[in-house]
Order: sequence, then C-alpha cells, then structure tokens
Amino acid sequence: MLSRAAGLLLGHAADRLLGDPRRYHPVAGFGATAAALERRMYADDRRRGVVYVAIILAGTTGAAVLAERVARNPMARTLVTALATWAVLGGRSLEREARAVHDLLAAEELDGARRRLRNLVGRDTAALTPDEIARAVIESVAENTSDAVVTSYVWGAALGVPGLVLHRAANTLDAMVGHHNARYESFGWAAARFDDLIGLPGARLAGGLTVALGPDPRGAWTAWRRDAGGHPSPNAGVVEASFAGALGIRLGGTNTYYGNRTEHRALMGDGRTPVPSDIPPTVELARRVGWGAALTAAAASLLRGPH
Repeated sequence: MLSRAAGLLLGHAADRLLGDPRRYHPVAGFGATAAALERRMYADDRRRGVVYVAIILAGTTGAAVLAERVARNPMARTLVTALATWAVLGGRSLEREARAVHDLLAAEELDGARRRLRNLVGRDTAALTPDEIARAVIESVAENTSDAVVTSYVWGAALGVPGLVLHRAANTLDAMVGHHNARYESFGWAAARFDDLIGLPGARLAGGLTVALGPDPRGAWTAWRRDAGGHPSPNAGVVEASFAGALGIRLGGTNTYYGNRTEHRALMGDGRTPVPSDIPPTVELARRVGWGAALTAAAASLLRGPH
C-alpha cells in the first residue's frame, strides 16, 4: 500500500509537470482499438453494446492486473502505479485547454475561442457569445475534474493499477459511444450507464473537496444539495452545482448540440451569469480539488494497510 500511495502521488506530480504524453498516448491507442472493435460489432441493440463494453473492459483490466503482478518489488510497483496514474489523468491538459480559451477571449479572438472550445465540449459552439463560452468552459472543467481526475483516484486507491485502467477505459468508452443520438442510443447504453455507476463515488468526493477547498463552502454545499438533482447526469450535477456555489456564479441553461438537438438544463447556483474572467478562478479551484483527491487517495491507501 505504501507503493500504491507513492505511485499515485508521483503520477499526479508527473501530470502537473508534464501533462499528457504528446506522442503514443496509451488512451489514444485504447480509443483506436475500441473504435476498430466497434466497427466489427456495432448493431442498434443494447445487448450487443453490453457485450462490446464487457470485452473491452475485461481485456484492458486484465492487462492491468497482469502488469501489477509482474511488478513484484515495491520500487517496480511504485513505478507502474505512477506511470498508470500519469497516463489516465487529464488535469493538466484540461487546465491548458481552459486557459487557452480564456486567452483567446481576452485577446477578443472570438472565432478562435469558439474553435478551441470544441476540445472541451460537445455542444455547437458556432454562435456562442463570450459569456456563453465562459459558462461552457466552467461546466467542462468542473465535470472533467471529477471524471478525469478525482474518480481515477478513487478507483486507484481502491484497486490499484487495475482500478485506474478500468475507470479510464469506462470513461473513454462513454465519451466514444455513450451519446443520445440515432446511432448510439441503444448500442451506447451500457457504456453510458456503467460510466455513471463507476463515477458515483468520485463525483461525491469531488463535491466534498469543492466544499472543503473552495472560496465559499456554504454556497457550494447549498447549491449541491439543492440543485444537483436537476442535472440529467447523476454525477456531473454534483460537481457543477458545487463549483457554481463555490464560485458565486450560476451554471446551466440552454445548450445546443450538433444535429440541432437542444437541451434546457436546470440552473445551478444563486450567483450571476459567468463571464470570461471567471475561468482562471475555476481552473485554480480544479487544481486544488485535484491535489485534494491525490492526497486523499494516498492517505486511504495507507490506512487500508497491507490487506
């Protein structure tokens, strides 16, 4: 467990210093493999989607179990855990994209900001105003801090390298096929539901850390308890509401997606409409939550002991 705790912290430090690997990213390789299998297995059928998810998750998690068992001595296990943690985290890259959009808005390059925002959200960005872009960035940073950082630590602390890999694989599959559209409504159902399930504890930890580490604990707690249930996601609602309350802003509203699909999201928080200057405080809060999750996961690993 000492090796696990040390590996989680080293992996977090590597993500903060280096960000995602620029070339040969293992998550990109996983995505290519999953896409190839989808082309062979796809059918507009839930059961086919369940089998698809089971094959992918069993294969990747099995490989992670083998990697951890091969690393027999503490130093090797620490290194394997650190490498896996670095590979699955997305905190530094998320921060980089959010700051890039903010810088474009500050330079009044609205079209560039709209294009760069596509790296963070799936909604149609073509007609968004600067304030709407700011809201989209803040919502994405909040949700992905839970998905791409905190939840990885929850499963890393619980199951080690297999837990890290299982969560990242499930979250990536959801991003690939877990969509409400004609192609994936049935086939992607299993990926979306499993990602919701595996994300439940991480979202609650992310919300708790936001309350504890944010600038307005009372506001974060109030917004979480009152507003999170109005979000269509059982996990994103928790962290978006708590971020809104902590930052004194209001999130939610109407989102338009490609294909002319429109969603009217419940409002979260009591504050004003977000503006571009709210992006840097959001990034800072996400960084604090990430460090809090890393330290919590390391402490939990140590408290569990050798068994």
